[in-house]
Amino acid sequence: MTGLTVLAVDDEAPALDELAYLLNRHDAVAAVITASDATSALRELADRDVDAVFLDISMPGLSGMELAGVLANYASPPPIVFVTAHDDRAVDAFEIGALDYLLKPLRDARLHQAVDRVVAHLGTAADEPEPVVESDEVIPVESAGVTSLVRRDAISWVEAVGDYARLHTDTGPHLVRVTLSTLETRWQSAGFARVHRSYLVNLPMVVGLRSSGTTTMVRVQANGRSAAVELPVSRRQVRELKDRLVRDPMRTIRGV
Repeated sequence: MTGLTVLAVDDEAPALDELAYLLNRHDAVAAVITASDATSALRELADRDVDAVFLDISMPGLSGMELAGVLANYASPPPIVFVTAHDDRAVDAFEIGALDYLLKPLRDARLHQAVDRVVAHLGTAADEPEPVVESDEVIPVESAGVTSLVRRDAISWVEAVGDYARLHTDTGPHLVRVTLSTLETRWQSAGFARVHRSYLVNLPMVVGLRSSGTTTMVRVQANGRSAAVELPVSRRQVRELKDRLVRDPMRTIRGV
């Protein structure tokens, strides 16, 4: 892969200058184009191809989230990395397909990690098939250079995080490079059900459902403890989830 051409977008000049400076320090980055608002960013994207967009969320006019929504409709949308002072928009960011989410003030090492993720994402998209979990019984996870094996039946629920999945287990959360759709396909027969575009739950870990108006929440045993967490159920998944809770032969109700 040749060097990346990156578009950096931020309405605050000092923040934009710092972002461009840090991006240029990465060996994989060949050029950084800057834009001070979403309109300018769209103009740059119309004039040239870019490999990734590093994007602030809070901007006058079209916000970063709204710009990302526009880019998602492109035939080949560039990967989006949000760079923001807002720590409460991460779920929204990943739901619209963001590759990473960085908080200001920027740390050089964290930004370099995000660029490395862009490189890996582009390389995977161009040269490799989507990675899959190699075993139906255990999942290899890496942390601090150590590879551990997580039992599938120890997973309470799975959360989509861009092209990754976060496994919530009795030993805590683990991030693995595999999409939620892949796990949904492979694990459906093992008692897992998709309840939302961002969540896959292990049916034996479900301890109840709660409805309020048009909203339905599924209660899942949290990481092997007595407490439970509530996850949203999309409207089109409610009936199927209820049916599976009743008929699934692997289901063990632990108190509804």
